[in-house]
Amino acid sequence: MPQDASQLTDAVEPAGKFRIYVGASAGVGKTVAMLDEGKRRADRGSQVVVGFVEPHERPFTEAAIGNLEIVPRKKVAYHGSVFEEMDTAAVIARHPDVALVDELAHTNVPEEGANEKRWQDVLDILEAGISVISTVNVQHLESIADAVEQMTGARVRERVPDWVVRRADQLELIDSSPEQLRRRMAHGNIYPPDKVPDALNNFFRTENLTALRELTLRFVADEIDEHLLERLAARGQREIWDVAERIMVAVDATEGTGTVMRRAARLAARVKGELHVVHVASSEASRRDEAGLAELRQLASALGATWEEIAGDDIARALMEYCFAHQITQIVLGQSRRSRLEELTRGSIVSRVIRLASDCDVDVHVIARREPKALSNRPSED
Repeated sequence: MPQDASQLTDAVEPAGKFRIYVGASAGVGKTVAMLDEGKRRADRGSQVVVGFVEPHERPFTEAAIGNLEIVPRKKVAYHGSVFEEMDTAAVIARHPDVALVDELAHTNVPEEGANEKRWQDVLDILEAGISVISTVNVQHLESIADAVEQMTGARVRERVPDWVVRRADQLELIDSSPEQLRRRMAHGNIYPPDKVPDALNNFFRTENLTALRELTLRFVADEIDEHLLERLAARGQREIWDVAERIMVAVDATEGTGTVMRRAARLAARVKGELHVVHVASSEASRRDEAGLAELRQLASALGATWEEIAGDDIARALMEYCFAHQITQIVLGQSRRSRLEELTRGSIVSRVIRLASDCDVDVHVIARREPKALSNRPSED
């Protein structure tokens, strides 16, 4: 028997105000997915308009527009030619529930008083209280564009700041295998026939498409991971969900801690996981520790790790609270330098962490603290 919505423990959230379809390249189906979502919302009673869609003479994309209302484009004269751009003012004046705006990274034709970039137009539409569904290829993200240029040899002129994409309420991945994309290209479903051979031999090479696909998957996975952490934190989650590897190494100013951090960094690299370096500042800490901790902070930066300092006299408990908050899956500790008598009288932090972690199914690695051996001053035999 269907449950009443009020009885659900996790109510269905409404569609976000800002949704972006992300893909590895042209031809994966972002625009069609956007149009299909627009038609679904229109069928449910929402007022949906096409702010801008560029079919690129693809019959399937043109057919996907269907009966959706299209806001007329404005014509802009530039250097003796006339170009069509989205009429942002007209979209806002129409004030629909949802506007479909293709190609978020597009650079507008220069016009006095107009935004330089389409993503700026989208922000204006959102500011007016209108939901927006848009599309973007991964190579246009500012943080990724340089890497794409290096891999593909193709210049990425149009870019979107990462913060604009991260602002989206929903990121939707539109995926396609390199082989399928190349078949679509060969059949003339992406570019006009005269451009197909050049595209297949350059940007649309299998290795390029594979790399772009991996970049896209990683970017979307990172965004989903951040959203998951926020949801778990909001719920006060007291379990570790093993959906991604996150390594935490606990550090103090004890000699040999640098070696423990380097071992943890190698472990994180092998599992392709995040590395968190955590120092618990207790009331027992001395000023002598400050110089040693400064060196460890520099090492953490060199290792590409996240450095965190937290307060707490119960060090083991503080470390486990950090594990819950950040969904840490593996803990790395340096072997205790306390004497047997100290451990009997003051307790073993390592033993307590192992005991607490075992209750949460978190793996613990205990690493011997070793400092690099001094190099000989003898001259090289080379």
